Amino acid sequence: MNDIGAVAQQDRCERVQAGQLRCATWNVHRARGADGRVDPDRVAHAIEDALAPLSLDVLALQEADEECRPHARILDVRRIAESTGLEYIHPPECRWGPESDGFLGTILFLSPALKRIHMDVIDLPGHCHRGAVAVETACGDRPVRIISTHLSLFQPLRVIQMRIIGQYLRRRASMQTILLGDLNEWRPWGGAMFHRRLLGTQLRGPTRRTFPSMRPLLPLDRILTDGPGRVREIRVEDAEALTAASDHLPLTAIVTVP
Repeated sequence: MNDIGAVAQQDRCERVQAGQLRCATWNVHRARGADGRVDPDRVAHAIEDALAPLSLDVLALQEADEECRPHARILDVRRIAESTGLEYIHPPECRWGPESDGFLGTILFLSPALKRIHMDVIDLPGHCHRGAVAVETACGDRPVRIISTHLSLFQPLRVIQMRIIGQYLRRRASMQTILLGDLNEWRPWGGAMFHRRLLGTQLRGPTRRTFPSMRPLLPLDRILTDGPGRVREIRVEDAEALTAASDHLPLTAIVTVP
């Protein structure tokens, strides 16, 4: 690691110890850009040029493996890990299969400063097979759970999928939860899928328009957390390289872990 990289990692460690997690979520649309061309290298370049300089602690990608079985890998996850200073965290049991890098297209990268304690994948029903990746970590001396997912386009099915995530949360230890990903919910208020009775907790976060990338109209991508944390400094990253690489724009925010 060079001197600049070492300084960045030190800053990241100090921020994590202080309970300030800089998070990003991006649906990379299986590397199909706004021009219709599939170009994984363009996605990697966009991450290097526009997201890596943000010194992220959490990077969640969706549609990052092929859609159909065997959900084969698309991206160079080692390259992304190296450029961002994050760790690709999926052991074989947390991938869909041996040809996949993630679980049904969802891939998580985390700061080395976040100590990983437990990791699961969650199957979600739907015409298009969906899933979630959940990892429990220690942010300094504070436990925090990070879940990334990509939910259905169909609103009643999203409610069912979120209910399954809520059932999972009830089975696990109580801790602050961060949910981020392409939730496909266009209404800022979120409807029944975010109801406390459904999830067993209240997830909140500001909304920003992320889709379509060329002219964002809908807040499909979200970064949410429950108490006592909060989501702040939320923004849509709209660098030209990002706009060209996918039909979604990345969403970034700082999530506090008091």
